[in-house]
Amino acid sequence: MTLLASVGHAQALDGREAGLQAAHHALNKLGAASPSLALVISSHQYQPREVASGVSSLLGDAPLIGFSAPAGLTSDGLHPHSVVVALLSGDFQAEAHWLPGYAQSGRETATRLMNLVNARSDPQSLLFFADGFNGDAEQLCGGLLNNLTLAGALSSGDLHTGSTYQMSGVQTGSGALTAALLRGNLRMGVGFAHGWNPVGSQFRVTRSRGFWLRTLDGRPASETYASLFGFPAREWAFPPLSHLARLYPLGVEQGDTMMLRAPIRVEADGSFRMNGSVRDGIDAYVLVGTRTDCEKAAQQATQQALSGLGSAKPAFALVLVDIAWQMLLKANPGAEVAAVQDLLGPSVPVAGGYTLGQIVQGKETPNFLNQHIVVVLFGEE
Repeated sequence: MTLLASVGHAQALDGREAGLQAAHHALNKLGAASPSLALVISSHQYQPREVASGVSSLLGDAPLIGFSAPAGLTSDGLHPHSVVVALLSGDFQAEAHWLPGYAQSGRETATRLMNLVNARSDPQSLLFFADGFNGDAEQLCGGLLNNLTLAGALSSGDLHTGSTYQMSGVQTGSGALTAALLRGNLRMGVGFAHGWNPVGSQFRVTRSRGFWLRTLDGRPASETYASLFGFPAREWAFPPLSHLARLYPLGVEQGDTMMLRAPIRVEADGSFRMNGSVRDGIDAYVLVGTRTDCEKAAQQATQQALSGLGSAKPAFALVLVDIAWQMLLKANPGAEVAAVQDLLGPSVPVAGGYTLGQIVQGKETPNFLNQHIVVVLFGEE
């Protein structure tokens, strides 16, 4: 049975109608085949229950996982205030799982996820989405094992209110993790890269607590950025600068690689709210991204994903992009998808969305990333 994929997207006044229309378009493109897995990327402006209800009304019992994003991505480009539905059909089995306690304990959620994996004799791949504002992704990664191909992302949404959601079938909510266990004649190749580089400014992290980076070189973080970029420190605590700070992440040397950590927003006291920890006493570089470097990174990630597929032919691409890319490419919306499609060709359907972090396999345990693009290619032997 040939692996087939289709993507539909729709805009509507309410989430149920948008979800229903997007699912309808995807089913039409799939033809007579029955979907084995559905992936949903939905605007955070819709009510999640309405979206799930609209999509499930057409897909029935097909396994479904999804997440919220400020905009969805397809081969046609960027789609704000929309629902994107991707369907996969083939000789494979998928199980969708809902783990609601992620915000309370990333470590416990990882244990439950590994128990699900270990209970199956032949799981091959794991795909998951978790809350980007609540929960500890590094803690989650520390509890996951590198014994199967995996990829994940942190859902995003309204940076002002911190609202985001996840979905599994008709179950929806925030603070959760939703996962699909995949097995059978399905191969998953994963690639990742970023387009940010140091600008020469180096600082010492002098005070950090949990997800809050308080001071750099003994000064509030916002004052450090004010001296670099020219806007008064107090203005960094208010939109748009409070969110545009994500465009300028910190690079921290970790062995022979550089780990990126980016603010979600700037707080009123000038500290940075992160979703990954930055330890006291380490040196960090301020990084800046460019469109050219991001397009190169998108192609690099795609090439790496193609290598991960081996002899399998790509049938579908899931593109998980950091929300900073949406800010950086505002004048060229969808440029990252075009770069991916240049390598894959127009016949491979693409779907994706903007995230607050990405998770990929590492040397010992999975790695939690900021500012990256992750390309997940699905193919069959």
